Amino acid sequence: MNINNSRTIFEIGSITKVFTATLLANAVLNKKVKLNDAINPYFDFPFYNQTKISFKQLANHTSGLSRLPSNLDVSLNPENPYKDYSKTALDAYLADYLSISESTKNTYEYSNLGAGLLGYTLGKLEGLSFEELLIKDVFTKYKMVNSTTNFANAKGTLIKGLDVEGKEVANWEFNILTGAGGMLSNVEDLSKFAFAQFDASHIDLTLTKQQTFQIDDNTAIGLGWHIKNQNTDKTWYFHSGATGGYTASFLLDCDAKNSIIILSNVSAFNPNMINIDSLSFELMLSLYE
Repeated sequence: MNINNSRTIFEIGSITKVFTATLLANAVLNKKVKLNDAINPYFDFPFYNQTKISFKQLANHTSGLSRLPSNLDVSLNPENPYKDYSKTALDAYLADYLSISESTKNTYEYSNLGAGLLGYTLGKLEGLSFEELLIKDVFTKYKMVNSTTNFANAKGTLIKGLDVEGKEVANWEFNILTGAGGMLSNVEDLSKFAFAQFDASHIDLTLTKQQTFQIDDNTAIGLGWHIKNQNTDKTWYFHSGATGGYTASFLLDCDAKNSIIILSNVSAFNPNMINIDSLSFELMLSLYE
């Protein structure tokens, strides 16, 4: 049975990072900040060990920051692990515990902490909440009327997330790290965002897709977007997302103006969640057959 659920709402997890990077692109284009500027001046305390971190490093995962801050214990609330991680906790981490390994600095090391810190810093830069920034610079511009980071503002039906056993689970609230994975959206809104990616006049979106770091022979990264070089004539832009009750995938071929968007209530902890990304790539490849 086919069901049209293009307007139903899902958690999109780490696909949020693309939107956080888009906010950064807007700040750069509006000359409020430069990509290589340090974030440190936007905080009224020194970072531990006087560590310097740039905006670009947070957006392309080359800051050397670990995946999560050391003072966040996700085992304390596994059903909603980020809920109680506050601004105070993140500030304390930056001031007293910040640790960057020399082995990972200036290399690619995927970090929820980094993306969350980027969203937090952009809010400080603009004097707005992360949600207000998204509304101002992304949701309104691209007519994404059903997207939000606030469950109370979600319009339409929110699909229930499921655990490995298919039982309903709590939604994840990312608190101060919302920029890492706290967005809610639907296929309709994400499709609008995808179509906008095909229009070169949207220079904020173009900037996010410009390569900033080569990860390996087949993968690079721009700002948020991972860049997949499928062969000599195809370049795809990709991000996936997964939370306790959801898995999502977003894939673009801007040259061919094709996009694959999959939103599901398959848990991040379900071993079958890897099939979501695989399905995205298979569906994209099928368009060229």
